[in-house]
Amino acid sequence: MTLAYVAHRVLGAQATMYHAISPAVPASATARVRSYARTNGWGLQIIDAGEFDNKDYVANPSNRCYYCKSNLYGSIASRTGATIVSGTNLDDLNDWRPGLGAADEHAVRHPFVEAGIDKAGVRAIARDIGLDDISALPAAPCLSSRVETGIPIQAPGLRFIDAAEQLVRNRVNARSVRCRIRKQGIVIELDADVHQQLSGHQLQQISNEISRLAVSHRISGASAF
Repeated sequence: MTLAYVAHRVLGAQATMYHAISPAVPASATARVRSYARTNGWGLQIIDAGEFDNKDYVANPSNRCYYCKSNLYGSIASRTGATIVSGTNLDDLNDWRPGLGAADEHAVRHPFVEAGIDKAGVRAIARDIGLDDISALPAAPCLSSRVETGIPIQAPGLRFIDAAEQLVRNRVNARSVRCRIRKQGIVIELDADVHQQLSGHQLQQISNEISRLAVSHRISGASAF
């Protein structure tokens, strides 16, 4: 989002923003992009990268991100001959990110990396240009990252994850919420300080609500914090 804002400010109509809608992308993220595009006059294209048509992605191997990004960058490249840039920053290079391999294959450039900017630097830039809401956002990997490796990625499961995380946010004041689907069941992760403030009764109430939500989405497994 920060890169898109800066690119538009520098390049104007020469810059096109691409946002892929998918069950793996929270509805709130898509709404945020649409709002920013409308307010700032971005040239925005909403696309379906088609990763759910890729059996390797759906199988959810350890390098799932490679297949996701291959579909994403391939879809963008089929629509433009312009250079594709991403918001990858220096800190991202310290993790195992198979998607960076797909970026290399599509000659994607990473301006923040080229400029030596890490995550804290990106947040500082966002604050400096008045994107306070963006600078304060917690890290938000795609919803598929919440599904344990080897469990197939399915749209109903991702919709459940999004709904469960929103339910917990509505019940507690937590900066970071993760709902994970694992082989042993559903796991909810909260900031440690928030978790400590909740009583056993409160946790059980929320867990019961999530279990009911899981049933409505046809997701099996008990939930636990």
